[in-house]
Amino acid sequence: MTEPDQKQKLAELEARIAAAKGAQAPEPRMDEHYSQAQLAWRMVIELVAGLGIGFGIGYGLDALFGTSPWLMIVFIFLGFAAGIQTMMRSAKEVQEKQLADQAERDKEADSPADDERT
Repeated sequence: MTEPDQKQKLAELEARIAAAKGAQAPEPRMDEHYSQAQLAWRMVIELVAGLGIGFGIGYGLDALFGTSPWLMIVFIFLGFAAGIQTMMRSAKEVQEKQLADQAERDKEADSPADDERT
C-alpha cells in the first residue's frame, strides 16, 4: 500500500467512527419543567424570607421599645412588600433570559437559510 492510500483509509475510518459516535450520543434532556419548578421555589423562598426578616426585625424592635405588636405588624408588611419586589425582579430576570434565548434560537434558525440564498 502506498502512503496516500493509507491516509485515505485512515480518514474514512475516522469519519465512520465519528458517525458512529454521533449516532450513539444521547439526545440532550429537556429539563424545562425542572427549571420552572426551581423558579417557583425560588420565588416562594424570597417571599417567605422577606416575611421572616420583617417579622424578626419587628419582634426585636417591639421587645426593645415595648410597643408590643405594632412594629412587628409594620415590619411584616414591609417584609411582604420587599419579598414581592424581589419576586418581581426575579421574574423579570427570567423573562429577559428567555427572550434572549429565544432570539438566539431564532437567529440560529435563520442562519442556514441565509447561507442557501447566497
